[in-house]
Amino acid sequence: MQSLYEQLGGASAIEAVVESFYRKMLADDRVARFFDGIDMDRQMAKQAAFITMVTGGPNHYTGRDMRTSHASMLSKGLGDLHVDVVIQHLTGTLAEFGVSQPQIEQVRALCESVRDDVLSRDKKV
Repeated sequence: MQSLYEQLGGASAIEAVVESFYRKMLADDRVARFFDGIDMDRQMAKQAAFITMVTGGPNHYTGRDMRTSHASMLSKGLGDLHVDVVIQHLTGTLAEFGVSQPQIEQVRALCESVRDDVLSRDKKV
């Protein structure tokens, strides 16, 4: 059985999705400010490596854990609305690239699984 990474089209497909996703994020006033001063080429490479890892592809992710990497954003007001926007843009971008709804739902579930860590809160029991 193919991994979700393979089903999504591998490295080149994920890189293309990530680039399109960040164009949407940077154009969205609800979240663009979180990327002020960020090296977007580096950010896109880290995001592509992270998505590759969590979807079952080669693990080349060298970024920090979710809580640490988003801590500075919390001081800028990062909250559930912003996570919702991320999920909206990512799933919308996947749909634009022809990804099937079941695969999109798998990606959505992965996003939801890290929500509490991104927002530095205890997991709900």
